[in-house]
Amino acid sequence: MMNLPSGIRYEVSGILILLACFLFPAAYSPPLPNCKEILQNTIASVEKIQSLKFHLKCTERFKGKLINSESQIKMNSVPRKIYISLQGPEVLWVEGQNNGNALVNPDGFPFMNLNLDPMGSIMRENQHHTINEVGFTYFADIIQNSITLSGNKFDDYFKCSGSIPFDGADCWFIIAEYPYFKYIDYTVQKGESLVTIAQKFKLSDYMLLEINSGRANHYNDVKAGQKIKIPNVYGNKLIIYIDKVLLAPRVIKVYDEKGLFESYEYHELLVNPKIPAEEFTKDYKGYGF
Repeated sequence: MMNLPSGIRYEVSGILILLACFLFPAAYSPPLPNCKEILQNTIASVEKIQSLKFHLKCTERFKGKLINSESQIKMNSVPRKIYISLQGPEVLWVEGQNNGNALVNPDGFPFMNLNLDPMGSIMRENQHHTINEVGFTYFADIIQNSITLSGNKFDDYFKCSGSIPFDGADCWFIIAEYPYFKYIDYTVQKGESLVTIAQKFKLSDYMLLEINSGRANHYNDVKAGQKIKIPNVYGNKLIIYIDKVLLAPRVIKVYDEKGLFESYEYHELLVNPKIPAEEFTKDYKGYGF
């Protein structure tokens, strides 16, 4: 090997180091973004959503059993309009129309369209949520409440574990774990129901109904002064995939002390697509009302 003067050797070494940095960038791992900023930016993004289309894959636990379902959903934010196709049955709800009822095509017996209360027992059967929670605003509120409750201990509970692919999208993988999750006593106030209590504390009203089995048989079956159990947070673990481009949730999984409580996967997600007004009418072509 040819001997070079020391000064030239140092220059050559420096050039080789720079070349290595450019040719082998994988050797450098940039720091992960701030987890709280990702969540706050996502919440802000959700607030701006005007319309959505997606294929929802849902898993919810009822009396210890996980039940799966799938649906195609399109919605408009203001005024709020929702169409849901459940691989046969259809639901159409438009704010300010049909006396607040949902128009339901059961695709079977009784072989006629039904006008049903979205909060009634028929539409709530085997459902953790109602059409009032369709979209991302509901869970954005849950996440914001979790951030608020964590206070200056946010980093103790929330972790961004890097990237994960989902349905062709690159997503942030975020886990929130609450080791202090527990059930506490709550005294029902005048005029409250399990639904309003859940709204007040950003909880699942279905979870309240399930854990108070024997104390309440339905969502309105509580009285002022009655003692019930409520969880101190929505769940003891949340797993969230957040689309890096759309800044919208693509997967939301909630766990309690028994395991998976509910899971929602948003496939074929379109944010702010143009949806003609006629697609929120019962006479739209392709609908079976």
